[in-house]
Amino acid sequence: MIDEHGAYEAIRQAALARIEARRLRPDRDLDGVRGEVRGAVDDYERDARLGVTLPLGDPDAMVERVVQALTDFGPLSELLARSDVEEVFVEGGRVSYLDTGGRLRGLTVPTTEEENRRIVERLLASTDRHLSTKHPLVQARVLQGSARLTAAIAPVADRLSATLRRYTVCDVTLDELVRRESLTRQAADFLGALMRLRSRVVVSGEPGAGKTTLLGALIATTPPQHCIRACEEIRELAVPLVHGAYYEVRPPGLDGTGEIDLRQLVKFVLGMRPDRIVVGEVRGAEAFELTRAINAGCGFLCTVHANSATEALDALVNAALMAGENVTEPVVRRVFSRSIDIVVHVERNAAGSATSGREVREIVAVAPSLADGFTCEPLFTRTAPGRPLEWTGALPAALEARIDRALPAGTRLRDHLDVAAVPA
Repeated sequence: MIDEHGAYEAIRQAALARIEARRLRPDRDLDGVRGEVRGAVDDYERDARLGVTLPLGDPDAMVERVVQALTDFGPLSELLARSDVEEVFVEGGRVSYLDTGGRLRGLTVPTTEEENRRIVERLLASTDRHLSTKHPLVQARVLQGSARLTAAIAPVADRLSATLRRYTVCDVTLDELVRRESLTRQAADFLGALMRLRSRVVVSGEPGAGKTTLLGALIATTPPQHCIRACEEIRELAVPLVHGAYYEVRPPGLDGTGEIDLRQLVKFVLGMRPDRIVVGEVRGAEAFELTRAINAGCGFLCTVHANSATEALDALVNAALMAGENVTEPVVRRVFSRSIDIVVHVERNAAGSATSGREVREIVAVAPSLADGFTCEPLFTRTAPGRPLEWTGALPAALEARIDRALPAGTRLRDHLDVAAVPA
């Protein structure tokens, strides 16, 4: 006898055959598809009455399950339609998800690995990327560009392993981050003033800490006359640009040719007279191209995975050395130490603040150093997770003077920060 899952597969295959026979389009002929699925369920129930198969517990529910599988994303359809779901994790036949409050939950609807694999393939159908034994790793923008899918199969993974991350950075501003308690008003005003310059800013943090969200908020404060060229492996940023454009890497084609990596993109946009180059996530040789941007007088804004602001600087140096150029580590360190203005470090707060589990933990200024290491000066710090981000009172003289020159006449950054420090 066939169990519930076997019944589902048998009905799904029978419905597919009926749909193909009628040349129906699942994305357009919903009523026709539903009718054929209903017919397949009725046929199955007729066989059950003859004793060939076990009867269905709820034929109507089976119709809906099969229709969703053929026209939408099966058992994940409702999950992917929810606005409070931030990330979805698929491990074989198990599905869990992270909501916007940071809570990890399990999907109550039963799924199988085969079913989840079909959902992944449906998500990839609208992209130029595919998942196969020859290409067992894939990253792609899916759901009309609203999410990033990262998936692996054998032989790299022992089973289907996928993460779907929803983008939430389209319209987040520094003011919104203040409301969420990720930033204080003082820190937001400082960052906003800094973005008036061709500044060099690094945003660091662990995965999921809110680096890209902050990156988008900083881009949104950039003066409209500044030319911004943003390069990403998988497009996540969606802040409207008055002057500039977004660029995304291209994986190799089926014949192994045509790849355009992140380093090539950064090198390419250097020839387009940018005021600021944005690199969505620095992990490799593209970091070396940032040293070329420095020599060309460009500002830059990038993110890097790190556990602290100082570790982020070491990570940038290590990534730049991966380019394999004939440049020593002390030289790369010296270039970055003399050019990077600040590092903003963000973390996930396990306890969570009033409105957000992500917060800026520290903002440090990078001072030029005669030694091989980095000299950092804390500007804003939190004494503990969930506590306010407090200004230390420090402002590097050279950076303060640059910002003051960019502010309206008669305005001083320090005065503005002093005012912002007074409770309303």
